[in-house]
Amino acid sequence: MEKIIINTKNAPAPIGPYNQAVKAGNTLYISGQIPVNPATDELVSGDIKAETEQVMLNLKSILEEAGLGFDNVVKSTIFIMNMGDFSQINEVYGKFFTGQFPARETVQVAALPKGVNVEISMIAVG
Repeated sequence: MEKIIINTKNAPAPIGPYNQAVKAGNTLYISGQIPVNPATDELVSGDIKAETEQVMLNLKSILEEAGLGFDNVVKSTIFIMNMGDFSQINEVYGKFFTGQFPARETVQVAALPKGVNVEISMIAVG
């Protein structure tokens, strides 16, 4: 099996020993993305909708680098600090899909990298 590393300057650089995404066969595994603006390397914070929007834009950039889009996503995992933010996160998340939605779970966690409020990972096939 060939493993292809996917990286783009249009999403935040990894902050550890991992890649933005790895394509194995026709499946793309995207590492969890947090609300870092890749142009400024600054965290987007203070508004959960703005944070989620940035996360989704980062994911979009990685999908595009791999020649895919949100319609190729088959699985998402959303990690959030406060389940009370779920409806706002869900509202923003849903706007990025035009076809069928992927499978998904949403998990409240005790902490996320850099103290962010939301992180999303995805698996896409194409």
